[in-house]
Amino acid sequence: MSRFFATGSDSESEESSSADEITPKAPGTNFKQSLLLSDDEEDTKRVVRSAKDKRFEELTNLIKTIRNAMKIRDMAKCLEEFEQLCRAFLKSKNIVDKEGVPSFYIRLLADLEDYLNQLWEDKEGKKKMNKNNAKALSTLRQKIRKYNRDYETEVAAYKENPQESADEEEEKEQGDSGSSSDSDGEEGDEVSATSFLKKKPEPAPEANKFLKSAKGSGDESSSSDDDEDGEDWGSDTVDSGSESSDDGEGKGASLALVFLKKTQESEKSSEKKVSKKKKPKKKERLEEEEGGEEGEEGEGGWEKVKGGAPLVKEKPKMFAKGTEINTVVVLKKLNEILQARGKKGTDRAAQIELLHALANISAENNLGIGILVKIKFNIIASLYDYNPNLAAFMKADMWKKCLECIDELLDILFENNNIFIGENIAEDSESLSISDQPFRVRGCVLTLVERMDEEFTKIMQNTDPHSQEYVDNLKDEGHVCGIIDRLLDYLENKGSTEEICRIYLRRIMHTYYKFDYKAHRRSLGLQGESKSEQDQEESEGEDSAVIMDRLCKFIYAKDRTDRIRTCAILCHIYHHALHSRWYQARDLMLMSHLQDNIQHADPPVQILYNRTMVQLGICAFRQGMIKDAHNALLDIQSSGRAKELLGQGLLMRNMQERNAEQEKIEKRRQVPFHMHINLELLECVYLVSAMLLEIPYMAAHEFDARRRMISKQFHHQLRVGERQPLLGPPESMREHVVAASKAMKMGDWRTCHSFIINEKMNSKVWDLFPETQRVREMLVRKIQEESLRTYLFTYSSVYDSISMATLSEMFELEIPMVHSIISKMIINEELMASLDQPTQTVVMHRTEPTSLQNMALQLAEKLGSLVENNERVFDLKQGVYGGYFNRDQKGGYQQKGGYQRDQKGGYQNKQGYNRGGYNRNHNQSNY
Repeated sequence: MSRFFATGSDSESEESSSADEITPKAPGTNFKQSLLLSDDEEDTKRVVRSAKDKRFEELTNLIKTIRNAMKIRDMAKCLEEFEQLCRAFLKSKNIVDKEGVPSFYIRLLADLEDYLNQLWEDKEGKKKMNKNNAKALSTLRQKIRKYNRDYETEVAAYKENPQESADEEEEKEQGDSGSSSDSDGEEGDEVSATSFLKKKPEPAPEANKFLKSAKGSGDESSSSDDDEDGEDWGSDTVDSGSESSDDGEGKGASLALVFLKKTQESEKSSEKKVSKKKKPKKKERLEEEEGGEEGEEGEGGWEKVKGGAPLVKEKPKMFAKGTEINTVVVLKKLNEILQARGKKGTDRAAQIELLHALANISAENNLGIGILVKIKFNIIASLYDYNPNLAAFMKADMWKKCLECIDELLDILFENNNIFIGENIAEDSESLSISDQPFRVRGCVLTLVERMDEEFTKIMQNTDPHSQEYVDNLKDEGHVCGIIDRLLDYLENKGSTEEICRIYLRRIMHTYYKFDYKAHRRSLGLQGESKSEQDQEESEGEDSAVIMDRLCKFIYAKDRTDRIRTCAILCHIYHHALHSRWYQARDLMLMSHLQDNIQHADPPVQILYNRTMVQLGICAFRQGMIKDAHNALLDIQSSGRAKELLGQGLLMRNMQERNAEQEKIEKRRQVPFHMHINLELLECVYLVSAMLLEIPYMAAHEFDARRRMISKQFHHQLRVGERQPLLGPPESMREHVVAASKAMKMGDWRTCHSFIINEKMNSKVWDLFPETQRVREMLVRKIQEESLRTYLFTYSSVYDSISMATLSEMFELEIPMVHSIISKMIINEELMASLDQPTQTVVMHRTEPTSLQNMALQLAEKLGSLVENNERVFDLKQGVYGGYFNRDQKGGYQQKGGYQRDQKGGYQNKQGYNRGGYNRNHNQSNY
């Protein structure tokens, strides 16, 4: 009863109470009359309701249940009700297609998703949940994320303006309150029937509605209930008054009159209900046309708020109407936008749009170039911040926008010479307004371009290298290099020496790994096949070698940081080696002494060093410097981790050696695919070099107990080949090299040649070199020479003498070349023989040791190993490590070689790249 006394006048309450008293005491309340009343109740309740009201009421009831379950954290109930809600929404698909998705439904989806994300992040809360709730939470979170993909735009619109969506829901709830009040009214027949007779809402309740909605979403449901109750009370009093007057007129006719009146009222209510549903659209149109006129009629006038979810979200106004746009106002707005940067919940895409709009406003109002440059700086910075995660790369649309913005910024800087940009300019001392003084803007365009270059690398790292997308992305490198060149021209005039060195290094990093085919053709005296190619060659600028030389020499002279100079030297060596300038590359490496302290450099520089060493080794191989090639490639190939050391991929390792965070860091260091060095070519060059060195050495020291391996990897491949039970024709590159090695052991150079140079090996390896034919000819020559030496080592004990003409014919070498090889072998005491000049023969000398001498040699060997073991134990006890570990096994101190690895006194003893210069052991030089 309390709610009836809350509102209304005394007379109304008296009328209602008298009506309550008269109705039960009416005479003739027999069984028949009660039947008539029950029929009357059925007629009044049988109100025509649209399908939309039924469906939406079902949805709202389910939503209320879900919200109650959310309050008590009952995830199992939430999941069950959400599944029912999805089914109910699917049933009302036809209505939704006509009317649009209701705002209260979108509001629930957004709130539920936020609520679940909060619960998911609450680790402690999740631990306290029971098993069913935890399982329901994970299931519901997955379902809501999947479900909300279909309503991304609506949910985003609600999240941007949640207050507006809440108001719309309240309006809809009030609009449908007639249908919902059927079940809530205490009066039964009268309330449900008359609720449809509500008058058009007057300004006062409409104002109250908007005032209540501003209190917050938590009070919305209570305020709307109060409004409904008040309106129901008013209608109840009217009905009760009419009932009392009808009962007073007569007893017999009262039932008929009441019955007739109710039918009229029900007809009117249904008509008014239909017309009321059509009214909001007219009302919206009127409000749109009138605009803010009524809102500005006087102080305290109510502001009209547009109902209904807008299809296109209006852009927020940058400035109030009538605001004078000047530099101070624009700067203030810029700072407001930037303050939201990096905060949780900030829409980064909207920030970028706002900055673009601000730049357009400043351009339209002619505020000067200074403020425009400052806004452009912040736009580019916002584009970089769009992906907060370091590992993530820029999407294609953002990347294109970034390139365009940097181009626009450079255009402005080139067109206006009166702009000074620098990181050292304080914000207080900036000069952005138009005046006689030049513009001063805080910022660094070089940093933006460096970040752009890093983003390009990340895009290439994260794209599938075997897809067309990679090729499309790689086409952007021309644009990136163009921007770097433009900035290079700008900084050469206005930049400091340090900045010029930094931009030079960026240009070098985009040049050093590319082979200059046009310069190569020009060096060979070849011209373009067509007239257009010749014209293009003439119009093209200087060769890459000239560019690299100019940029690197500037850095050598001016740079103060070791890192930039180190990178420039390594890139310069790489470029020399790539273009077969072996002696320049070797001399630059020796003079730089980088091999002494490269282990202290950061990992990206070490990767660049490894790449340079590999390219240097391949260059030496192309030039026929087999020993130098082997020495340069030894460290990389002997580790078995060439792929990882060159930054071309990660090897599978245990999680103990590398955790997930370290793996992410190493992935960011990877070299893009178009810069990779072919690993199969690298391994083939190393194995062929090892074969040409190892097979003659093995033949010469076949019975030597002190024989040392030159290449462990090569010996491993030989052992693998020997273990195979069935030897078929070679298929892989390694099998070809092993088969060639076995043929060379026998001195059969033709078979060796056929295994190393054939169609399969050409397609896999040799055709990848720029000067393919020259490399093949060099290889044939080396195979012939080393096969001759191997033959002499292996079969010297069989011959008393052998003619050089016969050897020349067997190995298809010129007699002077055979003479030269045998002379070197005799001088180096590798072959016990003498040359008989008149007869052109080699006379063998028998120098086989006697059995006593063999036993004496074995004893000396064992004593030597005993002495070494004793020294090792003594040094370990004394703690003196420096003396022993720098010695080879012959007892002599090993000189510190460059990228030469100590082979324990074997074939490479006391030879390598030493700090004093490039020393070559004349006893074991080229043959």
